[in-house]
Formats: sequence, structure tokens, C-alpha cells
Amino acid sequence: MKIGIIRFPGSGEGDCLEAWRVVGEEPVLIWHQETSVEGFDLIVLPGGFSYGDYLRAGALACFSPIMSAVLRFAQRGGLVWGIGNGFQILTEGGLLPGAFLCNAQLRFLCSPQYLRVERNDLAFTNQYRTGQVIQIPINHGEGNYSISDDGYRQLEENNQIVLRYVTPEGEMSANGNPNGSRANIAGIVNREGNVFGMMPHPERVMEEIIGGVDGQGMFLSILKHRERRTQHGA
Repeated sequence: MKIGIIRFPGSGEGDCLEAWRVVGEEPVLIWHQETSVEGFDLIVLPGGFSYGDYLRAGALACFSPIMSAVLRFAQRGGLVWGIGNGFQILTEGGLLPGAFLCNAQLRFLCSPQYLRVERNDLAFTNQYRTGQVIQIPINHGEGNYSISDDGYRQLEENNQIVLRYVTPEGEMSANGNPNGSRANIAGIVNREGNVFGMMPHPERVMEEIIGGVDGQGMFLSILKHRERRTQHGA
């Protein structure tokens, strides 16, 4: 599988690179000034602080030359995965709806977080169970997902909410919402199901020695999706 990871100034792609190596893949780094992503099966926008989060998180990165190529890739059905800052870039660039505000507590958050899997029929989540509670860390200052009433209604109607922040028991409540995100939203997908953004960082829970393996399911899901497509000649 050919995996491309976009490197913006300030990106933290190292953890993502290592996570793919844990599952036996060797991604390719793509500098943000490139203008093509031809030949790739998956494009990853990693976490970090692109352009130092100047103006707003992701606000400058979405104008990098590579993003026009990522948009065309997504429109053709290519898989795009934004993690943390990558999710923020996808919203700023219009590939996913909504926007990000500062955390409700107005402070940076870095801690383990429980999530509930709302969909397991996607390329990114097929190795989980619907309703499964997993623990994946968060690491952000602007993780408060916001969207208009009409936009939220469309997310619900189109089943685009993939992950929600929850309590350890899996309850969607204020106690389980670390940053104030609307309806505890931690991850969404576009209507077509090929562009996925999430604020937590699964690349940081890939091995027991570093705190758990709950993040592996997303990486393995993508590989399983690719395997199935190959078997069916896609």
C-alpha cells in the first residue's frame, strides 16, 4: 500500500511514520510545496502545529500547493485521513464541514481520552465494533469542534459522526467531553466516506509499552480495506 504523509512546516509526522511501521508499512513523506499525489492509496495529514498555528490552527496550511492535489484526490474517491492538526486543516480547506474553536477551558489539553466508535463500516474503523469504547490521547489547544445547527443536522442525517468523546462507561455527557465540542464530536467523515478527520491521536497508542494499542485498529482497518479492494479487483 502506498501511503503519503504530508509534511507542513511545524507538522509532527514522526509519530505517524512510526505507527505505520508498527503495522508493517513504510510511508512516503510529501513536502507541502509538491503539487501531485498521484499513485498513492492514502494521504495522511498528521498532527502538530502547521505554520505554528498562526492565525488559526490549519488556516495557513490549507493554502499550501499540495492541498489542491489532495482535494482532487479526495474528489476521485481517494482515502484522506486528518489527525489532530490534520483534521483542522481539512475543515479549513473545506474537505470536511465545521470549524475549531479554543478549548472550552481555554487551556491546552494533553491526556488519555475515552471515545465511542459510532461507525465501523468505514475504511478507517472496520476493525472496531459499533459502540466500542476505546482510549486514545488528545493533544490540542483548539479542539472544540463547532458547526451550525443546519450543519449538525446534516451530519446526523448522513451518519457522518464517527467518534464521540465519552466517559469510561461510554456515556455521552459533559463529563466525558474534554474540550466543549458540539455533541461530543471527536471525529467525522465526509458523505462519501473517504475523508476522515479526528482530533485524538491513534498513532500514539500503537504498542503496550507506550500505553496501549487502541490506536492500531485504525491503521489495521485501512490495510484490511485495501486488502478487500485488491481481492475484488478494485
